[in-house]
Amino acid sequence: MSELTGVGRFTFKDGQVEEFKRLSERCMQIVREQDTGTLQYDIFVSDDQSEAVVIERYRDSKAHTEHLEHIGPDLLNAVIATTATVEGWTLGNPTEEVRQKLADTEVRLLPTFLSLNGDA
Repeated sequence: MSELTGVGRFTFKDGQVEEFKRLSERCMQIVREQDTGTLQYDIFVSDDQSEAVVIERYRDSKAHTEHLEHIGPDLLNAVIATTATVEGWTLGNPTEEVRQKLADTEVRLLPTFLSLNGDA
């Protein structure tokens, strides 16, 4: 099994950055209390409060799936509702199950080409 990294970039609808932050705090609480295979979950907001980047790293595909189940579609959709634009990437070599789930989304999959740890 190989680690997966998720990267999301968001720009906000007018007046929605505080709601994004509130919902992000809820996501962080869920990750801390429920996820067992999330290795990194960091949220960055620009100084001008116009955009955010989220970096997520998972032990493996199972941990990625677990995280999405814990966050759930309602919370995820509420976060997305605060945004004007969303870009997302999953980096690594997920299982076929995760590949199929990603195929139904706007998230782009970039499989590992080269890696210092040899997981390519």
